[in-house]
Amino acid sequence: MIRLFVALDLPAPVRERLSLLQGGVPGARWYAPGQMHLTLRFIGEVPESTARDIDDALIALRVPGFALELFGVGAFGGKLPRALWAGVRDGEKIVHLQRKVETALQRLGLPPEERKFTPHVTLARLKDSPKAKVMEFLAAHALFSSGEFPVTSFALFSSQLSSNGSIYRIESTYALSE
Repeated sequence: MIRLFVALDLPAPVRERLSLLQGGVPGARWYAPGQMHLTLRFIGEVPESTARDIDDALIALRVPGFALELFGVGAFGGKLPRALWAGVRDGEKIVHLQRKVETALQRLGLPPEERKFTPHVTLARLKDSPKAKVMEFLAAHALFSSGEFPVTSFALFSSQLSSNGSIYRIESTYALSE
């Protein structure tokens, strides 16, 4: 069995800009720059044979490349924030790519994703973080922008759980068309 997800691997300069946001929130477990990505679809544990089928399905996708800009920050969890994230400005093209990935995976017989796709990059997981500090973080970085960057590919990642958090590895990369 292998634990998989499909995501954009962010360019190093974008990950570096995101890492500069990190700090000021007690109880935050910040993601290392090398761990940052934009998840298109979490798959979960599958047999190796299904992983090969997933790879074949993703290779067959034809989606044009596009420019993307990360913009603004937010928190998931409402009154008890559990994660901090950077959002996406004008996410129409990333949503199109995500829908193509979702359709390809459902055709393989994988169950549909139940949550609505909200394009974002997780910056930190929160545990007992003071709400006032979370609100300060959100206000201080509300206008964050990565600047536009080209999206020319997406990837199939594996994820191994460890005591220090998940370890992500790119299993395959899929070029977007020009």
